[in-house]
Amino acid sequence: MRTRAHIFVSGRVQGVGFRMYEVDKAEDLSLAGWVRNLDDGRVEIVAEGEEADVEAFADWCKSGPESAGVSHSRVSYSEANDEYDGFNIRYTNA
Repeated sequence: MRTRAHIFVSGRVQGVGFRMYEVDKAEDLSLAGWVRNLDDGRVEIVAEGEEADVEAFADWCKSGPESAGVSHSRVSYSEANDEYDGFNIRYTNA
């Protein structure tokens, strides 16, 4: 079954390559969606794919890459709507 995770990660997650690692991990799991920095210092992620892969990705986000210092991760799940082509970094909040 395909699912979507909407994830917010806080801690030392900006300026440490977090988004690039997210893209690599998402691509390894064949997920679609995006990642972006928020003005308040958090990172926001939307990932869609097979349920087991999305759950594995969400679990990975709880710690992220070695360069990061994740202090909190919040995940909500919903049904995938398959609106994304690939996984990319969004550079604006639009």
